[in-house]
Amino acid sequence: MNEFVHSGWSIWVAAVSILGVVFVLWLLWTQRRWLGTKTVVTKTGHEWDGVTELNHPIPRWWTVMYLGLVVIGICIMVLYPALGSFDGLTGFNSHKQVEEKLQEYRQTIAPVYKEFENMSIPEIAKNDKAHQIGERLFLNNCATCHGSDAKGAKNIPNLTDHDWLHGGEPENILQTITNGRYGVMAPLAAAVQPDDRVAIANYVRSLSGLSSDPTLLAQGKKGFETICAACHGVDGKGNQQIGAPNLTDNIWLGGNSVDTIVKTIEHGRTNVMPAQANHLTEDQIRMLAAYVWSFSNVEHSASE
Repeated sequence: MNEFVHSGWSIWVAAVSILGVVFVLWLLWTQRRWLGTKTVVTKTGHEWDGVTELNHPIPRWWTVMYLGLVVIGICIMVLYPALGSFDGLTGFNSHKQVEEKLQEYRQTIAPVYKEFENMSIPEIAKNDKAHQIGERLFLNNCATCHGSDAKGAKNIPNLTDHDWLHGGEPENILQTITNGRYGVMAPLAAAVQPDDRVAIANYVRSLSGLSSDPTLLAQGKKGFETICAACHGVDGKGNQQIGAPNLTDNIWLGGNSVDTIVKTIEHGRTNVMPAQANHLTEDQIRMLAAYVWSFSNVEHSASE
C-alpha cells in the first residue's frame, strides 16, 4: 500500500460525502415554501426609488429535479465506492479494474516475448529483433531520466560506459531494473571539519588525475582514509556491493569541482532508481536489461 494512504482518509471521504447530502437536504427544507398550495412571494425589505426587491421561491420543478439528483447520489454511494473504504454493493474497484486490464494486456503481448524466454541476457542483447523491442521499452520507461541516448545527465548515470555503481553484469542490471536502487551518501558535515573537507576534496580530485592543491594532499589523504575509505575503499575504487562509486576513473555523477565535492561531503547525496517490477512484466524487464547491457557490450548498426 502507498505510504501516503491512511485509514483516516477513508473516514474523511465518507464524512464529506454524507455531510454534502445532508447539507443539500437541509438547504431544500429551509426553502420549502413550494410545498403549499401556491408559492409565496415575500419582500426582502429592500426598496430603491420605488422599486421593491422581492424574494421568489425557487421553481418547484427545479426542487424536484434537485431531490432526484440527491436520490441518484445516494444510490451511487451505496452501489459504488464513494464512502471511504466501503466498496459498494456492486463490489466495483477501480484499482482492481486497472489490474485486470493490465493482466489482459500482459497476456496479449506474451507471445511477442515467447521466442526469447530460453535465451540468456547476452543472447537477447545480440538479437536484432530483441534490440528493437528493448529500444522501445527504454524510450517509454527509462529515457525520461537517462535520456534517449542513455548518456544520462547530472546526478543520473550514463548507461553507455563501463562505470557501474552496482555492477554491470547482466544479473546486476536485471536486479536494478526489477527492484530499483536507493543510493545514499551520508552527510558528513558533523564529522569533518571545514578545512578537512577542502583537503579531502582536493585529494579526491587527485585520485582521478585532476588538478589539486599539492599542499593539501597529505591532510586530505589522512581525512579520506579516516572517514571515506569505509565505503570507497582505501584506494578510492569504490564498492559495488553498496553502490559506492569509484573515485579514481574521472567519471562523476554530480560534478568534480572542489566546491561540488565539498558540498557532497557536507550534505551527502540521495539518488533513487524506481523499481519496475510493478510496471513491467518479467519478460519486458529481461528485454530491457539486455538492451541496457548491450550499450557497453554489443555493437549494432546505425540503421537499427
